[in-house]
Amino acid sequence: MQSPHCCLLLLLHLLLLSGTWADQEGTFTLQLLQTSTFQNTAFVDTEGLGLLEDIELGSLDKRTWTIRFYQPWVRPALPHSDWDTIENMIKIYLQQFSHLINEGAMQKDVPYPFVAQCMAGCKLYPNRTAQAFAYVGYNGQDFLSFNVDNATWLLSQDTNLSRYVQAVLQNYTAFSELVDVLFNDTCIDDMEVLLHYGKAALERQELPVATVFARTPRPDQVLLVCRVTGFYPRPISVAWLRDGQEVPPGPALNTSDILPNADLTYQLRSILAVAPRDGHSYACRVRHRSLGTRSLIIPWGNSELVLITVLMAGLLAAVAVAAIMALWVWRRRKHQQMEESESRNSILSKEA
Repeated sequence: MQSPHCCLLLLLHLLLLSGTWADQEGTFTLQLLQTSTFQNTAFVDTEGLGLLEDIELGSLDKRTWTIRFYQPWVRPALPHSDWDTIENMIKIYLQQFSHLINEGAMQKDVPYPFVAQCMAGCKLYPNRTAQAFAYVGYNGQDFLSFNVDNATWLLSQDTNLSRYVQAVLQNYTAFSELVDVLFNDTCIDDMEVLLHYGKAALERQELPVATVFARTPRPDQVLLVCRVTGFYPRPISVAWLRDGQEVPPGPALNTSDILPNADLTYQLRSILAVAPRDGHSYACRVRHRSLGTRSLIIPWGNSELVLITVLMAGLLAAVAVAAIMALWVWRRRKHQQMEESESRNSILSKEA
C-alpha cells in the first residue's frame, strides 16, 4: 500500500502539469494546505486549500472530497479527465492518511479530539530555481518539517509522539525519491502552467485608500492613526513623516500586520504616539506597486492647521508690505502735490 504522503506528492504532480513559461517576474509560491480534525476513530473532518501566492485556487468539499474551483482559469488549465484522476487520488490519499493517523494515535494513546495539519509546496525564484517545503502541525503547533536537501524529517518539538511519526515517515523511502524528482526537478515546469493561466490575476493591482485621524487616550498623549485599506497586491510600505523626515522604528511607532478584506484586498494601521502641540507637522506616507514611483502622502489635521497658519502669516506679511508701499506712494504723491502747489504760487506771485 502506498503511503499517504506519496499520494500527496502524486497529487501535487498531477495538479501542476507542465506548461509554457509565463512572462512573469518575481518570486511565486504554491501551497497545498490540509487541516484534519480527528473527533474520534470513526469521524475525521478534513479541509483542503490550494494557493498560488495569496490567490485561492480551490478547496475540497468536506462531504464529497471533490474540488471546488475558486478561479475561472484553474479548471481550463487541465483536461476534464485529469481533474477526475486528481479527485480520485485525493480520496485515496485522505483515506490512507486517516488510517495512518488513527493507527498511530491508538498506539501512542493520543487523546481525542486532536488536529493534524499539513502544508507542502514550492517556491519559484526569478532565475527559475525552486525551493520545496513540507511541514506537519499538531494541535496548532509546529510538529515536523522536511529537509529537502538530505530528504529527512526534522523535529520541531521533541516528544514521544513526534519521534514516532518521524520514524514512520522516514521509513517511506519512496517518499524521499518522489520529493527529489518532483520538487527539485519538475517544480519549475509544473508551476508555469498556473502562472500562464493566472497571469491576469497575479498582475491585478488595486490602489490603496488612506485616512489619518487622531485619538487622545490621555491628556499628555495623542495617537496619530494612519489606516490604509483596499490595496492589492499584499506588499506595501507605510511610514510616518515628522517635518518631512521619516520617523524611525521605536516604542512610539506601532504598525499592525497586513490583514485581508472581504473583497480580496488588504488593510493595515500604523499608529504614532506624539505629545500634544509639540510644534511638528506629521504626515503618513504610503508606497505601493499600484502607485508606481509616486507616494501617497496624507497630512494629519494639525499639519493642515500649521499650513493654514503659515499661509495666513504670509498673507499678513504681504498685506503689510502692500500697506507700506501704499503709504510710500501716498506720501510721494502728497509731496509732489505740495511742490506743484508751491511752484504755482511762486509763478502767480511773480506775475502780480
